[in-house]
Amino acid sequence: MDLKTASALRRLRLVSAPEAISFLLLLVCSVLKRTTDFNAVPAMGMIHGVLFVLYVVFWADAWNRAKWPLKTAALYFVLSVLPTGGFFADRRLKREAEDAVIATRARQEGVVGA
Repeated sequence: MDLKTASALRRLRLVSAPEAISFLLLLVCSVLKRTTDFNAVPAMGMIHGVLFVLYVVFWADAWNRAKWPLKTAALYFVLSVLPTGGFFADRRLKREAEDAVIATRARQEGVVGA
């Protein structure tokens, strides 16, 4: 994995958990708006919107650089629209990055001919 691909995956990982947290907070704010006088939906909606747009931009960049199959790219996009999907995306991306590091080290040491 080259440096630009690793950077794209890292950026996607860095925004996936905050995006998931903001989605959950937006859901909580929506419930509070309906049940109390507390209305933080406009502010939380803006924060979540910005994080979601960042996620989509970083997702597209990662898809382009990592050459994911359509199934993998679709999975990461679907995870972005599920309330806790960003946490699962973060975990999968971390595992993918660790596997890439292991494969790179194995190639450098001549253990694997890939």
